[in-house]
Amino acid sequence: MPTIIRDVNVQDAGGIRDIYGHYVLNGLSSFELLPPDEDEIRKRIKRIKERGHPFLAAETDGGISGYAYASTYRHRAAYDHTLENSIYVSPDYLRRGIGLRLLSDLVQVCDQLGIRQLIAVIGDSGNHASINLHVKCGFNQVGLLPSTGYKHDRWVDTVLMQREIGEGNRKPPR
Repeated sequence: MPTIIRDVNVQDAGGIRDIYGHYVLNGLSSFELLPPDEDEIRKRIKRIKERGHPFLAAETDGGISGYAYASTYRHRAAYDHTLENSIYVSPDYLRRGIGLRLLSDLVQVCDQLGIRQLIAVIGDSGNHASINLHVKCGFNQVGLLPSTGYKHDRWVDTVLMQREIGEGNRKPPR
């Protein structure tokens, strides 16, 4: 069955919780130490969508195989045309192009919304899969913050990546 990329809904919260929980418990991409429960995921979905920001789900074989969203980068009016993206793919569906489709579609939706800059804040400088995915989607590494988190008994870097969207900084936003 093909993978469908669509807008997320609150019924997807359980599948998103499962994917994100895996990475919280087993990886360094998220600096959360305990996975949020399904109710908290529902609240996060609602908060992102209420702000008019995009939240996409990949559906494969009747379940959530990945998700991506863009949300407030910083809470100051001057940042209104810059969003921060997050993307996670189920470990059961890695290397099938789902991440590339999700991130590419997310960039397109952000462009339609008039967003000018998209920022990726990637946990772990050794997270080559995420870094390479972002490069494939036009992001450039713009910074490295060494040892900004402590998780799984080690210090973890943060990689900052940025992608211009639409007219970027060549014209003032509308």
